[in-house]
Amino acid sequence: MVAVLLDPHSTESQNQSRDVQEAAGALGVRVVVLNAGTASEIDTAFATLVQQRVGALLVSGSPTFGSLHKQLVALAARHALPTMYATREYSGAGGLISYGASILDSYRQAAIYVGRILKGDRPSDLPVLRPTKFELVINLKIAKTLSLDIPDKLLALADEVIE
Repeated sequence: MVAVLLDPHSTESQNQSRDVQEAAGALGVRVVVLNAGTASEIDTAFATLVQQRVGALLVSGSPTFGSLHKQLVALAARHALPTMYATREYSGAGGLISYGASILDSYRQAAIYVGRILKGDRPSDLPVLRPTKFELVINLKIAKTLSLDIPDKLLALADEVIE
């Protein structure tokens, strides 16, 4: 059984829940969906994960979670729970694995748009962009702590491996 932690205040929460449950159903995996939007709700969610003996956790990319990333990483470590996150800051802070849009690339794209606007382009004429660069970061120190073997093929795909 795996769990997904969602921020109920996020506009994407319902879509993420549906997508995760569809993917898990296709793989024959049971999913527990937990909602948390505050530090205390995150503590409660982890107590539920431990009680239900969840084997792994996926933390959604909510901005709320980004501001609480140290708490999330610490709780995952305390409970020896393999956890995947949406941005590299988690893996750098001691999280197991992260996969998501490159924040630096998003900033680069934003700077290009600022430059275009300052040169006279109308913001309403600029196309809406979606992320095109994604990053996979694996923290091998944490994998070893959790006694997990990361397949060589996955390590080869990683943009960064923390040893």
